[in-house]
This record gives sequence, C-alpha cells and structure tokens, in this order.
Amino acid sequence: MCGIAGLLNYQSSGVHSYEDNLKRMLSAINYRGPDESGIYLGHQVALGSVRLSIVDLSTGQQPLSDESGNYWIVYNGEVFNYPELRQLLENKGVKFRTTSDTEVVVQMYALYGPDCLKYFNGQFAFCIWDKEKEELFWLAIG
Repeated sequence: MCGIAGLLNYQSSGVHSYEDNLKRMLSAINYRGPDESGIYLGHQVALGSVRLSIVDLSTGQQPLSDESGNYWIVYNGEVFNYPELRQLLENKGVKFRTTSDTEVVVQMYALYGPDCLKYFNGQFAFCIWDKEKEELFWLAIG
C-alpha cells in the first residue's frame, strides 16, 4: 500500500516554500510506502508519494506525468482492467515509459478528462494536476 499527499496554493505565489511541509507529511505516512518517495513542485501545487513497490518495480516512481508532461499524478490503489486500457491507449498512439497502472490512469485522464472514470474498474485514490489549466482533479473510490 502506498501513500499520497499534497498541498494546493490558491494564491498563485508558488508552493516551493511548502516543500518542507510536504516532506513532513510524507514522513508521517512513510510506513505505507517505505520503498521510495517522490515530490512534484509546480506553480500552485506540491504533490508527493511514498511507495510500496508491487507493480512495475523499476519504473513505477511517482509523481508521474503523462507523455506531454502537462498532467502530473500521485496515485494509490489498483485499476484491475489497466492492461486492457493500456492496449486501448496504445491503439490510439500513446507511448508508455512504464508498465504501471499509474501511467495508464494519467494517460486516460489526458485523453478523456474526468470521463476517464467511466473506464476504470478498481479501488484507488489519486490527484492529477493540470499544469496548463492550473486545475487539480482528485478522488477516492474504494
């Protein structure tokens, strides 16, 4: 089981000063993912993840972006039908860097937006940051 955390700054002054706070948040949930941790710092958002390596042991690090680098995700859970969704995306020309379901989720969001949820069969929680629109999309389904 992994853990995710984040901070959103509505004042658009940047969240880089929140890096220490995010690190403390991740430290508090490190027991959920002792294998590795990662941080994404954007203009108005800071996202972090601690990971228990189960799927895609070598390239499943988070936060992770879609292939354009616009959408950034932190994710915990499992989308059971991700192999079929990966095939659907590959048929549409999407190139993958990992074999993780996390990348499938962020690529589905890049293509379908919030409607991507119609495709998922699983239990999960995630946050996706859209750099261009400066919007955060998040939910938990379990």
